[in-house]
Amino acid sequence: MKFFRFLFSKTLAIQLGLALLAIVLFIFLSLKFLKYITYHNEYQKVPDLKGIPFVNLPQIVSQKNLRYEIIDSSKFTPKLPPLSVIEHIPGPGELVKKNRKIYITLNPSGYRRISVPDVIQITRRNAEVTLLSVGFSIGEITFRNNIGKDMVLEMRYKGEPLEPGTLLQKTAEIDLVLGNGKKF
Repeated sequence: MKFFRFLFSKTLAIQLGLALLAIVLFIFLSLKFLKYITYHNEYQKVPDLKGIPFVNLPQIVSQKNLRYEIIDSSKFTPKLPPLSVIEHIPGPGELVKKNRKIYITLNPSGYRRISVPDVIQITRRNAEVTLLSVGFSIGEITFRNNIGKDMVLEMRYKGEPLEPGTLLQKTAEIDLVLGNGKKF
């Protein structure tokens, strides 16, 4: 019986009212504090960083109250200088809050080096497809007396003989020496 009297007492109602007021006040103050520390409705535009050299990047980003992180540098773009910004996320002109992290993709210092496939003693057509698919380009085609017509006899790079398995920069120009189908 005492318990039921306590449930409907004035003391419990006052205590519950004070607890509810404290919770509402705590939530209100928390939301005001969050608006202050998260810069609510304070936006700035992301500058266009494309083509900017890496050495200038920290200064430009810090002037705009932003941070950056490099996420990738494997795509080489020959139209842009080495070690410059290829792209960034968020993109130029997008609205962000201050101290936002910008994810930067840098242009590497050059193409990566890849192994030259073995195309000796296969036809010109197959050799060209193989070399192009790996990323090399076909340079000068010369012929030498050999019974195998259009058979690759030798590969050359900058005039020097080239062995299969040699590491060359991607897009390097490889010259082919082919047989002309004539006996010695």
